[in-house]
Amino acid sequence: MSYLDTARDIYKHAAETPDVGLCCTTTPIWALPDLYIPKKMLEMNYGCGSTVHPGDLINHPKILYVGVGGGMELLQFSYFNRQKGGVIGVDAVGEMLEACSKNLIEAEMQNDWFQRSYVDLRKGDALALPLENNSIEVAAQNCLFNIFEEEDLKLAISEMYRVLKPHGRLVLSDPVSRAPIPEHLKSDPELRALCLSGALPLNEYIKFIADIGFGTIEIRAKRPYRILDRARYDTDTDILLESVEVCAIKDPMPEDGPCVFTGKAAIYTGREDFFDDEKGHVLMYNQPLSVCDKTADGLANLGRDDIYVSQSTFHYDGGGCC
Repeated sequence: MSYLDTARDIYKHAAETPDVGLCCTTTPIWALPDLYIPKKMLEMNYGCGSTVHPGDLINHPKILYVGVGGGMELLQFSYFNRQKGGVIGVDAVGEMLEACSKNLIEAEMQNDWFQRSYVDLRKGDALALPLENNSIEVAAQNCLFNIFEEEDLKLAISEMYRVLKPHGRLVLSDPVSRAPIPEHLKSDPELRALCLSGALPLNEYIKFIADIGFGTIEIRAKRPYRILDRARYDTDTDILLESVEVCAIKDPMPEDGPCVFTGKAAIYTGREDFFDDEKGHVLMYNQPLSVCDKTADGLANLGRDDIYVSQSTFHYDGGGCC
């Protein structure tokens, strides 16, 4: 059985009988006025973070969510969108689509503002999305891409890029690893389907996204997720997996490569009111400015003692230099 067949089988059973321990969400569930999430939706919350960020959802964007789970993030996206068919959910597992649809009907009963028609559920594959080119403003997936082997991962990201409009946003939540995953674990289809062995080191994960053509990449959050311990998984050392939340924007690719924000900041403390590096970055006196990693490296390489450049915090919420 292939890794995709194994994954579909696991999630077919998870749709029929919710498996609370299948994937552990490491971020709090959104608490918003008049938003009530059905109990079964919570039990079927198969993700490792969150892809719902209010800043992405102004002006009622058309939203795509791939790998619907129990429908919780579809409901959360609808909270901000509130348009008929404004949120499209795509899944390859028919049983998961059916369970999700039932949960959304329950959500309609519990939420006066929500209408089932806000969500358009479609049977489809992440490797061949049933959507037109340049038709979506926000695309999202939670704990899905780490299931794919590398060639299919490239195809899945390419499909998201294809359906996004220019300057559209791809919001992702996936496990990443502090060290490369041993081959005997990577090739285990069940461990991969359980989100345990398909994780890439963060720099490789970012490179996959950049190589498809996304010109801006933001690391919004990173936190401990799970550990592949030596005794159980036959590894030389314990391997820490972390949950990472990323936003990749379909901006034009700069000549010197993508702008990747990992939570670095620069502060100027010189005698003038500001410092201008003549490359489009102006540092006001003693005011922190979020900078992409390229700009951070360029400022650090100036060798000035009046410019402080921080290390990566892996938390970025906009307002940067580029």
